[in-house]
Amino acid sequence: MNLLIFEYATASGFNDPSLLAEGQAMLEGLLEDFQDFNIHYLISEKFLSPEYLEKWKSAQPIILKEDLRQWITKNISAYDGCLFVAAEEDMELYELTRIMEERGVQVYGSTSQAVLNCSDKFKTYSILKKHVPVINTYKIILEDFKCPENQEKYALLIKDKKMVFKPADGVACQGIKIVYSFEDLKKAVESLNTFLPYALLQDFVEGESCSVSLLSTGDKALPLTLNRQKIEFIGNGMEYHGAEVPWDHELAKEALEVAKKAVESVDGLKGYVGVDLILNNQVYILEINSRLTTPFVAIRKLSSVNMGHAILDAVKGILPEDLNCKGKIFLEKSGNNLIITNQK
Repeated sequence: MNLLIFEYATASGFNDPSLLAEGQAMLEGLLEDFQDFNIHYLISEKFLSPEYLEKWKSAQPIILKEDLRQWITKNISAYDGCLFVAAEEDMELYELTRIMEERGVQVYGSTSQAVLNCSDKFKTYSILKKHVPVINTYKIILEDFKCPENQEKYALLIKDKKMVFKPADGVACQGIKIVYSFEDLKKAVESLNTFLPYALLQDFVEGESCSVSLLSTGDKALPLTLNRQKIEFIGNGMEYHGAEVPWDHELAKEALEVAKKAVESVDGLKGYVGVDLILNNQVYILEINSRLTTPFVAIRKLSSVNMGHAILDAVKGILPEDLNCKGKIFLEKSGNNLIITNQK
């Protein structure tokens, strides 16, 4: 099989510390998993190190010197399949998936419609609230919000409450603000960067931030691990600093079951999927990531199964019988690096 692999930040030369550390780690994990394949991978010249050429000799780098979406449009038809990592922001994950589907290339991930439903977090909320516990979420129409006569309804919504404001197409913790008043909300809207004509306001629920990693065939999902997220509140914003994989918690079994139900409630979710949750006295689903997430880096080291191959198999309708994860790994972001510590 002629397989293309890439990760958006490392392919585009996008030197954003908030994304680059995890992006490099995920790309390197995929290259490691597919050493038995003759693959091509896209990479920016600034990130192609001698170590890559020496360590992954069977993988052929393609140095990207133009816009990623333009390159994919012109060249993806030369490949049988593609496994890639991209963010939902600006609908990049959706557009890349759509382009590949239109050209008949097998995407080793979710369908474009599933990606669209998960990239727009209000669409996700609208689907999931019929099936699993979710946090009350309200849509803020941005043009509507600008009109003084319409602002009273938003002021009443947030009165005497602590809430979470977020872009509907955001990624990780980017753009998320904790708001305590209508003035806070106005400032958050003014600083918003979004592709969509609306943003979200969500009830603030105290609890532990975590995620579940799963493999999915599009019909059936297999929960892999519950992962603790290390999130720090900075001013009225939030920053992701790492994870603990797997995480033992009294609600772990329920969290895995609820995440499985959530993924199986969205048509077309395939391959690797990540589900973000809050745990307090019960499990709440926050959102679904229809792509590789950072815990993949740890899971592939702990599992007896080759995770890259397992993703391909899941898209083909085959799930592993036993992942057999042993041990624990701590992931910690430090500048442009992701520090991986294996707890024996």
